Amino acid sequence: MHVSEVKPNTLVIIPSRLGSTRLPDKPLADIHGEAMIVHVWRRAVEAGIGEVVVACDHSSIKAVIEAAGGRAVLTRPDHPSGSDRIFEALSKADPDGRVEVIVNVQGDLPTIAPSAVRACFDPLLDSAVDVATLTAEIVRDEEKSDPNVVKVIGSPVAERRLRALYFSRATAPYGDGPLYHHIGLYAYRRSALARFVTLPPSTLEKRERLEQLRLLEAGMRIDAAIVDDVPLGVDTQHDLDRARAIIGASIKG
Repeated sequence: MHVSEVKPNTLVIIPSRLGSTRLPDKPLADIHGEAMIVHVWRRAVEAGIGEVVVACDHSSIKAVIEAAGGRAVLTRPDHPSGSDRIFEALSKADPDGRVEVIVNVQGDLPTIAPSAVRACFDPLLDSAVDVATLTAEIVRDEEKSDPNVVKVIGSPVAERRLRALYFSRATAPYGDGPLYHHIGLYAYRRSALARFVTLPPSTLEKRERLEQLRLLEAGMRIDAAIVDDVPLGVDTQHDLDRARAIIGASIKG
C-alpha cells in the first residue's frame, strides 16, 4: 500500500435533480428556513476537502445555492444516473482538467456529517485505490435481510477500511461476523470516473440493480471507509420530517 503525502486537487460535486415521484421538488424542501440542498452544500463545505459545486437540472436549484454563496452548474435533465450528471458538471466546473479527485455527495443527505465526507475521501490517499465509498456495520437485525439495505462484502485492508469484493442486496457474507451497510457516497479518481461513464451496464449490475458493480466487473478497485452511522436519506415526507427534527435539535443544541 502506498499512501500519498500530497493531497490531490479535489472537487466535491452534489448532484441534484428537481423531479421526484415521492417528494415533489425535494431539493427545495424547506428545513428551518433553508432549502434541503443548501443544508447538504453547507455540510460538504464544512468537510474542508475542496471546492463544492452543485450539479443541478433546474434553475431554481441553482438560484438557492447561489443565494447562499455557493456555486452551481446546470446539467442536462435526462442523465441516466448521478454519475453521468457529475461527469458533465466536472467538465463545466473544471474544463482545464486540474481536478484529480471527485467526491460525489448525494443531494438528499441534509444531515450528513462533514467527517463522513472526509472519510470517503481518505482511501484515495492509497494509490492502489480507484474509487472510495463508505460503509457502516449493520446493527438492526431486520436490515440484515432487507434487500433495500445494500451490503458491502469486503476484506479488511487497514483500520476501519475494507477492500470491496462485491456489493449485494442479499444477506452476505455467510457465517459469523459483522455485516456492512453500503452508504452511497463515492470519491473517484478522475480517470476512474471518465472510464466508468463510458462503460455499458454490466451483467451483475443489471441483476443486482447496483451501479457500483460495473466498476468491480471492469477490474477497478473500490475501498470502503467504515463510519459509525448511516446518514438519513430523504425520499419521503416521513424522512423529511425526521431531518427537520434532527437539524432542529442541532440548532437548539
